[in-house]
Amino acid sequence: MRDLPPLPPTHTRPMKLNTLVTLMVYSVTGAILLVIFVLYFAQITRATRDGVRDTALAVARTLADSPTVIRGLALPPDSNIIQPVALTVMQRNNLLFAVVTDMHGRRYSHPNGALLGKAFIGDDLRPALEDKENVAINHGVLGEALRVFTPVYNAQHQQIGVVAVGISLDKVEQQIARNRWDAIWLVLFSALLGALGAWGLVRMLKRVLFGLEPYQISALLEQRQAMLQSLREGVIAVDQQGHVTIINHAARQILNTSTSGHALHETPLLANLREVLQTGLPRQDQEINCHGRLLLCNTLPVKSDTQLMGAITTFRDKTEISQLLQRLDGMVSYLDVLRSHSHEFMNKLHVILGLLHMKHYAKLEEYVLLTANAWQNDVGTLQRNVKSPVVAGFLLGKINRARERGFSLTLSDASQVPDNPNEQQVAGLITVLGNLIENALDAQPEGEIGLLLHYQRGWLSAEVSDDGPGIAPEHLQDIFSKGFSTKGENRGVGLYLARQQIENLGGEIAVESEPGVFTQFFVQLPWDSERKSA
Repeated sequence: MRDLPPLPPTHTRPMKLNTLVTLMVYSVTGAILLVIFVLYFAQITRATRDGVRDTALAVARTLADSPTVIRGLALPPDSNIIQPVALTVMQRNNLLFAVVTDMHGRRYSHPNGALLGKAFIGDDLRPALEDKENVAINHGVLGEALRVFTPVYNAQHQQIGVVAVGISLDKVEQQIARNRWDAIWLVLFSALLGALGAWGLVRMLKRVLFGLEPYQISALLEQRQAMLQSLREGVIAVDQQGHVTIINHAARQILNTSTSGHALHETPLLANLREVLQTGLPRQDQEINCHGRLLLCNTLPVKSDTQLMGAITTFRDKTEISQLLQRLDGMVSYLDVLRSHSHEFMNKLHVILGLLHMKHYAKLEEYVLLTANAWQNDVGTLQRNVKSPVVAGFLLGKINRARERGFSLTLSDASQVPDNPNEQQVAGLITVLGNLIENALDAQPEGEIGLLLHYQRGWLSAEVSDDGPGIAPEHLQDIFSKGFSTKGENRGVGLYLARQQIENLGGEIAVESEPGVFTQFFVQLPWDSERKSA
């Protein structure tokens, strides 16, 4: 399967399967990871800011509820009660500042002790002085920071001041950056897993596709389709469920079905395929009657390793083969008859020459008249009444064969057989006449066989009669069944084929018999004559 011709140099070489799959997987994985990274980073940034804000609020509320802070706000800013507590909280929580103000905005604590008693800088303090917690980002004396403000209440739940806690934005960004690297490592790890998955997928696909590239598979498919459609044999394949997957043109023509294959659902051909699916055993050279045609089939199961994947059958219309054999047999018989007649007439010419030398003119005249009458009876009647060369040669051969067997095969002078260009009808007539005459020859050691062929208005009627032992009444309905015979095993096919072929042509065949007296067969079939009268 690997020995495929390279693509023409004028075409751009298609991309290989591993490259195509790798690019596809990387593109999809990269797009997904990019979206995940953006969403994850946005969420991490928001979560980090929210976490820092909540931490700052917790510290500010804890400091606002401290009894030391509440007691210190009742004293002047230089009392130095709140400053040590605020500095301790700032250092323990790694804050930028922890400032406590009274209701006038004067600082009671600050990392820079020189600023104690001075007003707090920033309008973001105002909402907190109005009994509202506030979170803002602003630039103060110590730099830009995330600032949290919460009110301070006394024992009577009256606001007496504000606690302001600040966290440097640089520290917030550092924490976000640490989380960003976590996201980056996650994306890189996911990309590595995607690369391993792409590699495994390519390996699996190459194994399933027998190492072929997509363009090679396409070329094989086109070649297989061309091969299937060029075959004269019918090809039908089914899957594991018995559904038709392949049917070529020859199969459609032989079965006279549509391209969809739905007309096959109830045919013996599909039943044969399903039986092979069930048993897993092949069937060779099997004859199947399908839609009135006798098909010669070979059916095989399709397996992958040991698993049954379906079944395939190839078949040919045996009727066509039979017609060709019969036509060839007729030609051979015609040649044999001509050869025997040439030897016979050579002998007769020697007799005539001898009688002339001996001057026995009376005997010569008698012998010539006898020879002419014999020729007139055999060949002359055939040439005059049977215009089809194939049928005439066939009958002439049968007449000589009957004479050798001790029978008298007589063609009625009333017979009329015009020529016919339809080979199927000619083959059908030869098939039925050959079987009927052979049956009459086999019925007894010697006797008489009568034959009448009459053409009228597009139909040819044939009557074959003999004076043999006849057919028992209980067997009259069975003689056309396949395999039925009173002459032993492996017989009973001739009349079955004859009846099948006649009915396929739109004709009919019947029989009458009286045991010990006579047997007579009646045949009618369409006859596409080139002449309207014989």
